[in-house]
Amino acid sequence: MTRIAMWSGPRNLSTAMMYAFGARKDCAIWDEPYYAAYLLETGLEHPMRAEILAKWPHDASEIATRLQGGTPQGKSVFYQKHMTQHMLPAFDREWMKDVTNVFLIRHPARVIASYHAKRESPCLADIGFQEQAELFDQMAQHLGHAPIVIDSADIRANPDGMLRALCKAINLPFDPAMLSWPKGGHPNDGPWAPHWYPAVWNSTGFAGTEGPLPNVEDSLQDVLESAMPFYKQLETVKLHL
Repeated sequence: MTRIAMWSGPRNLSTAMMYAFGARKDCAIWDEPYYAAYLLETGLEHPMRAEILAKWPHDASEIATRLQGGTPQGKSVFYQKHMTQHMLPAFDREWMKDVTNVFLIRHPARVIASYHAKRESPCLADIGFQEQAELFDQMAQHLGHAPIVIDSADIRANPDGMLRALCKAINLPFDPAMLSWPKGGHPNDGPWAPHWYPAVWNSTGFAGTEGPLPNVEDSLQDVLESAMPFYKQLETVKLHL
């Protein structure tokens, strides 16, 4: 059994990556297991908060038990899509030692511009860069070496090559089914999907190479400057072909 915990912030190709693994017949997926627990603990007002709290698990310890337990539907691969900012300090992280942790990165300018279009004026805590670096450091200390890092820009530029490289890094046979998925979303999408996933719902595969970096509004420049060192830290050890 292979358990994969994919760690990223929002607006980071994370849903497309979940769909890629979800297209494998041997893979079960869990979309943002800690979202409701995070909202309950922080009291934050997010889009569709009521629906998330009504439909998603709240108990962080029970979530951890499920994440390191048996794979749903008896599949041999269990893909867990995590938002780094959801893993609050109050939540136990010991379960992370029982899974293969992968860190999915994206340039902060792209993340901030995309997030701002969906939920205005993100702060650093909304986009997960600092939390991603902290989790990365924690796992590096546990492993004795850097965990796996993959860049969303590289995936979009060469989906076949980068997914093959990722599968090799996590000792999982590559499946060409990962390169496409049915339009309309996945049955295991979280209840927040209608707000956050419309673009991916309309896709059947990874979009092409990204264009120039977007302009970030003056009011968000401090967020960009704060996020960049965390991004650069992980970028230095990312997977290459």
